[in-house]
Amino acid sequence: DLDQQLFDNFAVAQDLLRQEPEQAESREHLRKLLKVASGGIIFTTIQKFLPEDGDRLPPLSDRRNIVVIADEAHRSQYDFIDGLARNMRDALPNASFIGFTGTPIEKADRSTPAVFGKYISIYDIQQAVADGATVRIFYEGRLAKLELKESERPHIDPEFEEVTESEEESVREKLKTKWARLEAMVGTEKRIDLVARDIVNHFEQRLEAMDGKGMIVCMSRRICVDLYDAIIKLCPSWQHQDDGKGAIKVIMTGSASDPTNFQPHIRNKLRREAIKKRMKDPSDLMKLVIVRDMWLTGFDAPCLHTMYVDKPMRGHGLMQAIARVNRVFRDKPGGLVVDYLGIADELKKALADYTEGSRSETGIPQEEAVAIMLEKYEVVSAMFHGFDYSKFITGTPTERLTVIPAAMEHILSQEDGKARLLQAVTELSKAFALSVPHNDALRIKDDVGFFQAVRSAIAKNTRIPGKPEEELDLAVRQIVSKAVSSDEGRIQA
Repeated sequence: DLDQQLFDNFAVAQDLLRQEPEQAESREHLRKLLKVASGGIIFTTIQKFLPEDGDRLPPLSDRRNIVVIADEAHRSQYDFIDGLARNMRDALPNASFIGFTGTPIEKADRSTPAVFGKYISIYDIQQAVADGATVRIFYEGRLAKLELKESERPHIDPEFEEVTESEEESVREKLKTKWARLEAMVGTEKRIDLVARDIVNHFEQRLEAMDGKGMIVCMSRRICVDLYDAIIKLCPSWQHQDDGKGAIKVIMTGSASDPTNFQPHIRNKLRREAIKKRMKDPSDLMKLVIVRDMWLTGFDAPCLHTMYVDKPMRGHGLMQAIARVNRVFRDKPGGLVVDYLGIADELKKALADYTEGSRSETGIPQEEAVAIMLEKYEVVSAMFHGFDYSKFITGTPTERLTVIPAAMEHILSQEDGKARLLQAVTELSKAFALSVPHNDALRIKDDVGFFQAVRSAIAKNTRIPGKPEEELDLAVRQIVSKAVSSDEGRIQA
């Protein structure tokens, strides 16, 4: 998937490259492409350097003007004894190698700088946020919301390492691993039902505040399927057997030998690509995807704003995953990582490892967003001091409509009221979107709806020259008033 994504991006820019990029379709095709005496832009995976008969791979090209750019250079580049890295260097003995990765590794047994040399350029998460290339990532721990007994709560070993696909497939080995014991506890029916209920409530409240999409990350295919079943039990309208319909899908690989309940979720590459297009389309009704490993790297959907993590992750794997929600999109103020398993410490360590400068602005606790929201709420509320807008919240549709013109007049009568309101409500809306479904956000949601309605009306009826209407007119997302008590923010076992 990543190879195809890179090839597609470069193919668009072939006029600048002055030659047409080519993609190796097989090992034989790769060898043919490398036989040219000069030039050539070739895309391939490292697996295509495997020898046909299992022995050493003979040199495929002696050229000295070959430059190999390895994307995701933190993977598959360290085994020089009998691994893929050895094969590639045997095939291209005189080539120069450049590594490109957002998560370099510097360990005793694996070191990206040791393989590729000193860093040529470093552009970390903090710099990307400062430049506006990505948005900030906020963190919300929901573990405490699952009212489970201490004996029922899963605990992650600090030395716990994620297993590979093949290890999960091996039943005998799986039963012996720490992973299996943790998976059994994480995947209990009671806990899955609790997580499903919390995700549904949380995500629906997120969508009321900010349109977009979410991803749920589970630690096994079994849990992916069971969680899907629990969610559609709560929201039957989200389900549809047709890949082109429905609001939620499971993305995973499998085979005919897998359990019967896995089969509806096992799709070929073509079908997965169709669902991927739906997920990337902001206007498509598909809103949630459940994954285990797939789409955690190389999947870019800017409208994705929430990631629910129910899987042990650490280091570069964790950083790769959470980067799915930090893409810039319209008025999206930030991405939110919701933690059901207690990965906060691992997240802090990962941010420390992969952010060269200050880490304070990257993985921000949701409480800080709530504090900013309340501060901005006070600013906007002060502008409506003495103005009664209660009918907008409790009145009939006709009464609600009559409140807006009066509110506009109230604001426009103030010194620089228009500009101040437009700016203040924009800042409040962004902080509010990041804070939902915190109780403090739910408490003021109707007020925020009113402020947004007034802002929208002023922006439409008093255009500012030189600025597009789309930029000024925030979508007014009226949140239906519900009597939400503090107890409803907790999940009862």
